[in-house]
Amino acid sequence: MFWFDKEGDVLDISIGKPQKAVSKEVGEDVIVRMNPKSKEIVGFTILNFTKRFENLKKTEKIDLPLKAKITSIN
Repeated sequence: MFWFDKEGDVLDISIGKPQKAVSKEVGEDVIVRMNPKSKEIVGFTILNFTKRFENLKKTEKIDLPLKAKITSIN
C-alpha cells in the first residue's frame, strides 16, 4: 500500500497488513519500519519526497539507501 501526504511531502509504503513496527533511519530522510519480533521489514517512509526531484533532469536517476527483494504475498 502506498500513501502520499502532499502537504507533509511524505511517501509511506507499507508491505502487507498494517502492524506494529519500530523505525530506523537508514539514510537522509529515509526510514525503514520493522516488525520488532521478527525484524522483518514491514514498510518504508521517505520524507521530503518531492523535494528530492525538484532539480532532477528527466534523464537523471536518484538513489535511495534501500535494497529490496520483492516476492508475492498470498
